[in-house]
Amino acid sequence: MSRFWSPVVQTLTPYVPGEQPQMQRLVKLNTNESPYGPSPKALAAINSQTNDDLRLYPDPEGVALKQAIAKLHGLNPKQVFLGNGSDEVLAHVFAGLLKQNKPVHFPDITYSFYPVYCKLFGIEYQTIPLGNDFEINTSDFSKPNGGVIFPNPNAPTGRSIARSEIEKLLAKNKDSVVVIDEAYVDYGTESCIPLLRGNQCPENLLVVHTLSKSRALAGLRVGFALGHPTLIEGLERVKNSFNSYPLGRLAQAGAIVAIEDQAHLETTSAKVIQTRTKLVEQLNALGFDTLPSTANFIFTRHPKHSGATMYQALRDRGIIVRHFQSARIEEFLRITIGTDEQSGELIAALKEILS
Repeated sequence: MSRFWSPVVQTLTPYVPGEQPQMQRLVKLNTNESPYGPSPKALAAINSQTNDDLRLYPDPEGVALKQAIAKLHGLNPKQVFLGNGSDEVLAHVFAGLLKQNKPVHFPDITYSFYPVYCKLFGIEYQTIPLGNDFEINTSDFSKPNGGVIFPNPNAPTGRSIARSEIEKLLAKNKDSVVVIDEAYVDYGTESCIPLLRGNQCPENLLVVHTLSKSRALAGLRVGFALGHPTLIEGLERVKNSFNSYPLGRLAQAGAIVAIEDQAHLETTSAKVIQTRTKLVEQLNALGFDTLPSTANFIFTRHPKHSGATMYQALRDRGIIVRHFQSARIEEFLRITIGTDEQSGELIAALKEILS
C-alpha cells in the first residue's frame, strides 16, 4: 500500500482473471478460450497490416469495422460502439449509462467484474438471487433500479433465458437501461440483437459482444456494443474522454474479416456444441450434476467430492479448470469445452480420481 494511492484504490478488490499457467504439458480448460484457431482469412488480414503504416494512428472511429458489424446484424453503423475487448466496453457502460441515482441490479451469481466496476466508479448495486436451479427469473428484476445487467447465457452457470423473457424485462424497466452481455451467445443462445432492428428499436436495450470467444480472437482484444443511437452516442462521449484510439490497425483489420467469415464461426461453434453434448453425457455417467448450458463451458459438481478437491486433483494431473470459492457455488467446477481429445483426457482423469 502506498500513501499516494487515492481513497478509491484502497477499497478495491480487483477482478481475478482465469489463470494462465506456464506448464509444459497442460490441458487448459479454465478461461473459455476457443479450442480452435481464428478464421484463416482474419489472420491473413492481420498479417497484411504489418507494414510501415503502423507508424500511423488507426481510424479512431473504426468506421469500416462498425459498417461490417452493422451489415452482419441488419443495423445502422450509428448503433455500433467499439472497445478494446468487451471488458473495456462494459467499463464505459458502467461509467456512462449505469451510474444513476438508483442501484444497478444484477444476479448474485454472475460475471464477477460487475461489482468491481461498481466499486471503481462509485455505483450502488444490489444483487438479485438466482433461482434454486441457478436460473435467472426476469420477474425478480422489477424493482426500481438504475439499470439491469447480466450475461445471457449467464456466467459461470452457462444457463440462458429466451429472448421473449428479456422483452418482458424491457417492458418492466422502461426508465432504466437493460444491458445483455452476450459473450457466449453463439453456442446456442437466442440473441437479443433482432430487437434492435428497425424503427421499433427500444431506447433502453444495449447488447454487448466480444470476439474473444466464438471468433477465437481473445489475444486481439475486440468487443462491441449494439443499441439505440442515443445510447451509443453516450458511450462514444465516454470513450473519447478516456481513449480516442481504442483499437489498433491490426485489431480492426482482423476483426472486420472475422465478422465477415460467418462460415468459420458456424463450423467451429458447431464443433463446440457437439463436444459439449458428449461431455455432459460422459459426466452424467460418472455421477456428476451438470447445469444446462448454452455456452462454451459447463458448470458441474459431484455429490460425493468437494469442488476444491476435484479442482486440485485435476490440476495435479495437468488439467486446469475453474473453481470459485463463493457462496452457493463452491462445490462446482466450471469447465471450458475443449477439443474432443482434451475432453477425453478430462474424462480419463476423472475416472481415475473417482476410482
